[in-house]
Amino acid sequence: MDLLHVLTLIGSVAMLMYGMKVMSEGVQKMAGASLRNVLGTMTTNRFTGLLTGSFITAAIQSSTATTVMTVSFVSAGLLSLAQAISVIMGANIGTTFTAWIMVLGGNFDMRILVYSAIFVAIIFIYSKKNINLGEFIMGLALMLLGLTTLKINAAEMKLDQVEAVTSFFKSTSSWGYGSYLLYLLVGGLLTCCVQSSAAIMAITMTLCSTGVLDIHMGIALVMGENIGTTITSNVVALSASTQARRAAMAHLIFNLFGVCWILCIFPYFVDGICNVVGVDPYSESLDKNLLTVVLAAFHTTFNVVNVLILIWFVKPLEKVVTFVIPDKKGGEEEEGRLKFISAGLLSTSELSILEAQKEINLFGERCLRMFGFVRELLHTEKDEDFNKLFSRIEKYESITDNMELEIANYLNKVSEGRLSAESKGSIQRMLREVSELESIGDSCYNLGRTLNRRRNYANEDFTESQYEHIHNMMSLTENAIVQMNKVISRGEHQFVDINVSVNIEHEINNYRNQLKNQNMADINNKVYDYQIGVFYIDLISECEKLGDYVMNVVQATRERRMEE
Repeated sequence: MDLLHVLTLIGSVAMLMYGMKVMSEGVQKMAGASLRNVLGTMTTNRFTGLLTGSFITAAIQSSTATTVMTVSFVSAGLLSLAQAISVIMGANIGTTFTAWIMVLGGNFDMRILVYSAIFVAIIFIYSKKNINLGEFIMGLALMLLGLTTLKINAAEMKLDQVEAVTSFFKSTSSWGYGSYLLYLLVGGLLTCCVQSSAAIMAITMTLCSTGVLDIHMGIALVMGENIGTTITSNVVALSASTQARRAAMAHLIFNLFGVCWILCIFPYFVDGICNVVGVDPYSESLDKNLLTVVLAAFHTTFNVVNVLILIWFVKPLEKVVTFVIPDKKGGEEEEGRLKFISAGLLSTSELSILEAQKEINLFGERCLRMFGFVRELLHTEKDEDFNKLFSRIEKYESITDNMELEIANYLNKVSEGRLSAESKGSIQRMLREVSELESIGDSCYNLGRTLNRRRNYANEDFTESQYEHIHNMMSLTENAIVQMNKVISRGEHQFVDINVSVNIEHEINNYRNQLKNQNMADINNKVYDYQIGVFYIDLISECEKLGDYVMNVVQATRERRMEE
């Protein structure tokens, strides 16, 4: 064993991990929106949720991506906790497909097929036709090349003849259940560190197929990988909603439960799997390449049996995680914090765009709430209540400034990742939406400031006619914001009709012009003094400005939907 072999070992594992990442991203770019729609709609009961989770994970080759999507859907209220648990169970079955790909890639020298696939992938990528398909083929080819190189290099290293390596594994494999627990812990820690159960599975298969690692210890490593892979979703959910953290915790409890019952019958269960595959693990004439099949068979059987046991206990599992993670004191989540993107970028840029879109939806809802405070402020008489409500408007103005900055920074980071041309265009439109939404927040604050100045102006108040006109204008403006939120919250590829928004905008403009002319006439006729007229028309003009910002958001959203 020399330096070249060590570097080849490290490089082949890195190639495997990178290939998995590129392959997963390629699939998500090709069908990401469709897969997300499936996840959001085909989870009506525990069994459809189970099948949905299995299908999506097998398609995108990433249980982490499926789990993170599920956690974010729970946080957005699109999935219930019970539905999320069934999807996560399905993801554990779907991820076993990866192990079988490794068995196929590891038991054959696939370099001729791999290099041909790389050539085809490059043609797709550089011709700019089916770039996403090209990336998927390239990722698959790199993954299989990494597996093949790992196997060939391990054979050349002759690890089974290196005394230091064999003595280490033999000494740590002779402690009975202590050895099982040790390798389980090592598998969990390694998976947690590299954030790739596939890489650890490949290393485990290589060690077993070279005869260095006993199959029982290899399977213990696989069980540890199942626990280690749950850490990502729990980390993502740390700063998410309570329901999202419960969904992530359910994933951890699910795998812990499986490991616990398997450990009770571990030697018998492993021997049973070996018998089904037709392998005698204690025979010296054993074909060690078959041990990779045993590992994949165990991985599949373990997850399938675990699901068959727990699928009937979704409700009790929901109660357990609710007890472990109780509701926050004070009820609602903090107003000023981001709900969906505070945990950082997700596993792929395409998924991160989904999170940003949900944050924009929330931004629109907060703008509507802020405008509601302004309407309430118009008719608030008590000084204490007025000052408290005005302070809340000021707070929301800071919240909108912060949301614009954080979402824009997030989108800029996302744009640095691997994106399709459509997604790059979507990010530009989303940045425009965020900017206009922040302007809506500024307009709401300006309306509050005008009302505050009017309150501090002597003892004169608006006339009944002015109050009626302001109320009518604010009703039109609120309708515009409500319609805007309907537009930006529509699903991907859904038709966006902006005619309603256009009609409201015309009404606001015409009404503003009418009131401006009437205001000049009323001031000339001494119906009210000039300063009250200034406050009055400032409110009317600011509402019209706010309507323009709303229309800009609607148009940006429509353009983005047409590009998708």
